[in-house]
Order: sequence, then structure tokens, then C-alpha cells
Amino acid sequence: MTSTVPDHTPAPAPAAAGRRQLFGRHEETAALDELLSRARGGAGGGLVLWGEPGIGKSALLSYVREQAADFLPLTHTAVRSESDLGHAGLHGLLRPVTRRAGSLAAPHSAALRAALAGSDEPTDRLAVGSAALSLLCGLAERQPVLLTLDDAQWLDAPTASVLGFVARRVREHPVVVVIADHSDPAARPWEGIGQLRVRELTEVSARRLLASAAPWAEEATLRAMTGEAAGNPLALHETASLRADASGEISTGVNGDTTTGIGDGGEADRHGTHEGPPYVGPRLRRAFRSGIEALSASARLLTVLTAAEEHGSRDTVRRAGYASGADDAAWEEVTDAGLVRADGDRVGFRHPLVRRAVYEGCRAAVRERAHRALAATLPETAEERAWHLAAVTHDPDDGVATLLERSAVRFRLRGDTEAAARALLRAADLSITPVAAAHRRAAAARAAWDSGWATTAQRLLDEAEQRAPGADTASYSRGLRGVVEFARGTPEQAHRYLTADMGRVPDPATSERLGTLAAHAAWCAGRADLAAGALELLVARAPESRTEPPGPSAGRNGVAPGDAGAADEAEAGDALAWTRTAAAPSLPPVALGLAWGIEKRMRDALRSHLPHLRQGYGRAQLGLAVALAQTATLDIVAGRWAEAESSAAEGLRLAEAMGADHVASSGRNGLGWLAALRGEQDTVAELTAETLETSLPRGVRALSAAAQWNRGMSSLFADRADEALATLLCLSEPGHGARHPTFALLAALDTAEAAVQTGRRDVVKAQAHALEAWARRTGAPWARASAQLTHALLGDVDPETSFRGALDVPGARSHPLLHARAQLLYGEWLRRDRRRLDARLHLDGAITSFARLGADPLRRRAQRERELTGPPGRPAGRRAHQIRPLTSQERRVAQLAAGHLTNREIALRLRISPRTVGHHLRNVFGKLGINSRTELSRTHPGH
Repeated sequence: MTSTVPDHTPAPAPAAAGRRQLFGRHEETAALDELLSRARGGAGGGLVLWGEPGIGKSALLSYVREQAADFLPLTHTAVRSESDLGHAGLHGLLRPVTRRAGSLAAPHSAALRAALAGSDEPTDRLAVGSAALSLLCGLAERQPVLLTLDDAQWLDAPTASVLGFVARRVREHPVVVVIADHSDPAARPWEGIGQLRVRELTEVSARRLLASAAPWAEEATLRAMTGEAAGNPLALHETASLRADASGEISTGVNGDTTTGIGDGGEADRHGTHEGPPYVGPRLRRAFRSGIEALSASARLLTVLTAAEEHGSRDTVRRAGYASGADDAAWEEVTDAGLVRADGDRVGFRHPLVRRAVYEGCRAAVRERAHRALAATLPETAEERAWHLAAVTHDPDDGVATLLERSAVRFRLRGDTEAAARALLRAADLSITPVAAAHRRAAAARAAWDSGWATTAQRLLDEAEQRAPGADTASYSRGLRGVVEFARGTPEQAHRYLTADMGRVPDPATSERLGTLAAHAAWCAGRADLAAGALELLVARAPESRTEPPGPSAGRNGVAPGDAGAADEAEAGDALAWTRTAAAPSLPPVALGLAWGIEKRMRDALRSHLPHLRQGYGRAQLGLAVALAQTATLDIVAGRWAEAESSAAEGLRLAEAMGADHVASSGRNGLGWLAALRGEQDTVAELTAETLETSLPRGVRALSAAAQWNRGMSSLFADRADEALATLLCLSEPGHGARHPTFALLAALDTAEAAVQTGRRDVVKAQAHALEAWARRTGAPWARASAQLTHALLGDVDPETSFRGALDVPGARSHPLLHARAQLLYGEWLRRDRRRLDARLHLDGAITSFARLGADPLRRRAQRERELTGPPGRPAGRRAHQIRPLTSQERRVAQLAAGHLTNREIALRLRISPRTVGHHLRNVFGKLGINSRTELSRTHPGH
């Protein structure tokens, strides 16, 4: 039988000291447990566990022995050196009980003694099998017997026949035979015995194993190791061990299969982005090499040729093999051994670990011979030929370097930036002049960055600039210095690099991308002047069809600059200037797009661009991570919170993997926003702390502001208005690291609501003025609705007119959370105005919207207000102590008063007058039969 491992298995009990814990082997251990259980009931049986080396067969044999403490254990591990010795395996298995052979019938005793003594006289296999069966059944009369045999691929043929004979005949005796073999039992003498293929671990189980074996590893490293080991448990253990001891250096060796090269080692350790060949530790290498060493010399050469030819071209390997003396017989030998598999015009190994073990396990001279043979069979223009020549070139050779550089161009054209990076780095190593080496290293840095190897890219760029400083490095790296600084450093410095490099790169499209990024960096720093300058540079370099100057203008926006007032600060350049190109890289920062009310245009552009980014996954990770973070923000505004959470989490994972700190913070801010709206205060605190730890010291004001906004919302929705106001005012406080005009504007409604609850009318007026000016300037629906709501809270105009105006703004429903908050605020005002039926209508709508979105704090607030609009219930029967029930509003006032709030503080919290608070407290005192707030605190009303 065969088995697949389930994705989710119960966590095993803690392993005893010295015992390896099993993960993802629920079905295998269940089968072994069943065998033991049946044997305890008197019925035996056999099972062959088979699979790749290192897949966990030996661990399962250890498991079954541990579970069979009440059995008589007979165990043996076959070795290659004894595979030609008849009955050597049987001798190893039965040696502890050979003295019992004398108790057998004379013919059986003689046959067994002859077999175990290694007699030169021929033995009758049937007689030996019958004797072994009789011996084991006799032993089982006293105690169940467990036979375990490991590495059965090296078992001698006579022993294999005897074991097969025994395992098929113990069904009526408490004897269990468990055999571990590399090969499919169909090709071995195990017919009629139960078979269980031990397959690779699923990703879930592999990650659990690694988490246990490498508790030091970060998330990105765990992902990298899981991918490298391809579900092989021994490879996972050895990978963890090797990584723990690794120095973190990145090898620059190159060969046909890219088993070493750029991105290996340190980069993968830190970010997990490299998907090259897996690590192969010494034990696993020995396990695979043992099978290879049994082949003839020509067959072994074929395996090396196959390992060195990374594209799996059967024709190329065959021609190179023929030229090296490997004929058809050698092909049959390697395929019969199951090491190499041929399918049509493709050839490869049964497991990626085999390929690495073959390549690394042979001598350097054999590898070079293979590469030369492969290079000789390929046309001069073939990309692979350059790799094979590079693998055997040890001194600078500009001819080979040029071939590699040309290959890199072709790799880039088809989007394979990983191969381009390796080719360029190797070309740099083989370059004769320092300048040529620096140029190729700069180009390799850019390809490495595009592949997601951020640390490697930065190191290569540093090396290139040290060897040949100047504009050429910026040209060959396509302005990478500013790109890296934008993703990981300070935005103002990134702006300087990017604007300087706009004139150094020869490609106009690249220059435009750098200029757009420079404007974005300036906006992140809260520098409107720098952003406007970058946009002016963009327009100056743009085609004539796009020469309209950037920034706000009366003609385009329908408002004179002076009318904007305080809202002028909210823009770091006109968002519309960003959107004159259709390409997604020319979109403005997402928060600026929201402020200008162009979120639909941005969402459509991103959704059309995302599939292209996903198709280039691994080659455009940074762009994909940025797009996912932007999409998450837009989905939150549109009320698609589940999709937003998925996008933000995916973008965060990608950004963390490549070390793009600021892009990762964007993902965290998206998740933090959702957490604030859902009332998950601990999550908000954790995510914002991580963001501020990197963004504040580096002056990334936009990220710091978004994090502070999340904290403010979390406090506001948790009824901590004082704390919320103090946090939100940081967004407009001069000199504060989180001051950012765009986010101060977007958070204006939250700031106003917190100010209303704390009695700060001056703050409310400032927010109302800013929102009103921005609404006139842009016509953005969110701004118009927020301005109306802020005026309603302020009460400087007719509140009902303002509330209705907010709900009736065209396009307001495209912001479902904002629309629901308008219903809530209006319903609260109506309830205080004693218009309970009208209040219920809007509060019910708010409750429905909040529940659909998952905004639990706001839903609970709306529900409490809704309860206050209901008709008073019938008075309950008099209790013994004659306490009359409190109304809902009285309960709320009593609870706040019991919490030592003053009448004024209670009035601000409940949005009623202090006189009304006093009225409710008099009713509470009378109904509860008390005379003071001290007594009220002791009664805990409402509990």
C-alpha cells in the first residue's frame, strides 16, 4: 500500500531524552501501532517501509522499537560490504537467539546452524526459511517478537528470501517483521508483504520539524530551509545544522547547475529568497553516494554529466556521454538503478537532493571533465556553453566573461533575473580590468535586487562603487543606490540619490521610474518641496504630450491656491501629477491618492498590474510587495477587509524575505489598521511598535504617521479619548517624527471625535477648517462627508443638516466604514434629541454595516446606543431590599461615576449635559438607597 502524509497532524507528546520527535507521520505510525496491537492479540504480520534516503524510515523503525517495549527485539542494519555474504543479514538478526536453535527439530536445527555458520556447503533455502520461522514462532510463544531490518537495499539475497518467507507466514503468530528499503518493493523479494511508501513531509510538517530543530531561525530562514530540503527530514535536520554553523559568506563559484553562486549562503539565510539547490549534509551525502559508488565508471560519469547539465536536456547529456565513452549499457545501468530518470527528451534525478549529492560527491577533476564534455557538444551561441566554460576557467578570461554577459542579457529579456545575476557576477570575477569588473558587478547588483536578494545587491553595489566610483556605476545598476535607500534607508537621502541618477541612466523609462520614486521618497519624508521638485524633473524629461507642470492649479482643480488654506500642507505634490501615466509605478503614494479621492482609479490600475507582477514572482518581488500593500489599503477603505488582510500579510512576507524594511512596515500598517478597527489592541501595539522602531530613526514620516494613526484609532474605539487625542495630535505637531500633513488630514475626523469627547473645541474647529478646505479643493467624497460630520460634532451649524449632508454625499457609500460612522454619529445625536424612532433607523443601519465589516468596537457602541432607544421594560418585582431597576442610561452613568469620573467627564463621554448627569445620579442614588459616590463604587451597579 502507499500513503500520503496529511497536512495537519496532532502534535506528538514531548519526546523523551535522546528520542527524535516525529512530525507529519501520523499514517505511518498508525500502521506500525496497528501491527503491534494485532501481535499483542496473537496475530503477526510484516510491513515494508520504502522511500528515498533520509526520508525517515530509520526514525520510524526507532519509533516501532520504542513502542514495542514488551516485545523481544531482533534488529539489524544491512551494510554494503556484507551484501555478497550469504545469510549475513540473518546472522545479524538471529545472533541473540542462536542458542535456541538446538531446541528445533534436527533437520531445522542443522539447516539453520549451517546457514548461520557460513558453511561453504550449499543450503536449502526452504529448509533455512522453515527453520527460521519455527525458531521465531517458538520464541513468540513466550513473548511477542519484533524484527526490524534497516537499509534492506544492502541485504544479501539469501537473507532477503528467508525474511520474505517468514513475513508471509506469521499471521497466526505474534511475530512482527518491519523492513526499511530504498527501492520499490515490487523490485524486491517482498511480494505478499504490506508496503508503505514514506513520502516527503508536507510544508506544514516540515516547518514544524524545523521549528523544533532550529528554534533560532527566523521566519524567512525557515521558509528557505523548507524549500531547500524538499520535504526530506534528514535534509531538514542537516540543513538546520549547517545553517547554524554557516559563516554567512556568499560563494561566487559557478557551474552548469548553479549549485553555488550568488544568493547562496548568507542571503538565503537572512531572507530565504534563494531557490537554488538544497544543502546536502554528510550523512545524506553518504546515503546517496553509496548507491552511486556501486555503478560502473562510465555510469558514474553519466550521473555527473546529468548533474552538471542543469536544463535536463537528454540529447546534450547523451552526446556528451558518448563522447566520453559512456555507451547505451551505461544508460541502462543508471536508469535500472533508479538514480536517473529519462522522460522523452528530458533527463533528471528522482530527487533534487540526489543531484546535489552526485555533483558535490565527485572529484573536482571529474566535474571539470563533465563540463568540458558538455561545452564541446553545444553550439558556440548556446547560453549553457558559457556556464560550462566558466566552470572550468580559474583565471581572468575576458572571452568567457563576455559570453556570460551576453547570456545575462538574454536571461533578463525573458525575465530570469536570478540567472542573469549569477552570470554577471561570474563575468565580473573573470574580468581582466577593474573597471569592467565593477560595471558587471553593478549590473549583477541590479539583477540580484530584482530577484529579491536585497543584502547581496547592496553588497555588490558597494563593491562596484569602491572599484569604479562615478556615474557609470549608477548607469549599469540603473540607479540602484537610490532604490535600495528608499526601501531600507532614509527617504531624504533616497531622494538625493534618485534625482541625481535620473540624468545618469540612459533609458528614459528607467529615468521616469527613478523620478517617480524620488517624489514618493520626498512625500514619505513629509517634504512637499522636494516632491514638487522631483515631479518638475519628471515633466521636464517627459514627452511633449505630458508637459503640463505638476502641482495644484486653479484651472485643473477649480480652486485658487489661496482657497486651500491649511490643506496646502496635506499634499506633497499633486496626486494627479502622478497619474498622467497608466503604468502602476507612476501611481502616487496610496495615502495621497486616498486624500485626493482617486482610490478607484488606483485600485483599477493596481488590479490590472498585479497579475503581471505575479507572473514575474521571484523577479519582481519588491514591486509585488509594494502593490500588495497598496491594494490592502484600498481594500480596507472599500470594505473588503478579508482581501485586505490577505494582501497585507502576503506583501509583508515578501518584503521581510528580501529585507525591504519600509515596504514591510507598509504591510504592518495595513494589518495594524485592520486590527484597530477590529478592536485587537494588543496586535495594534505590537505592529506599530515594530514599524516605529525602524521608521522613526530613519525619518520615514509617512510610515510613522500611519502607525500613530492606528494607535490613535485603537484608543479612540476603546473609549480612551484623552489617549487617542494625544496620539493623533502628533500627526500635526511641528518637529514630531510622525508629523505628516497627508495623514493628519486623513485622521482629521478621528482627531475631531476624540477632541469632542475631551472638550477640546479648538481642536475640533481646526479639523473642521482643514477638512472643509480640502473638500473644496479636491471634491473627494470622503473629505466632503468628513467635513460635514466634523461640523455636526462641533455644532457651529445645524447638526441635522450636516449629518444628512454627510450621508448624502455622492460616492460616500464607496467608503462603507465612513458611511456607517456617519449613521452612528447621527443616530447618537437623534437619540440625545429624544427622536428615538429616527435614531433606531440609523443605528440599525450602522450596526448592520459594522457587523458585516467586522468593526466590533463600533458595533458594540452602536448596539449600546440602540438599547437606549428602546421602550423602558416593565419593572421587575420588588426584591427583599426594595432596589428598583435602573434604566440603560442610568446604568451607564452609574458605572462611569463608580469609576471616579466627574459629572463633566461623564457628560463628555456620553455627550449629554452635566445637569443631565446630575439628574441621572439622583435617580440612581434613590433607586439604590445610597447617598454618595463612595457607596456607589461599592455597589458596582449594572454587574
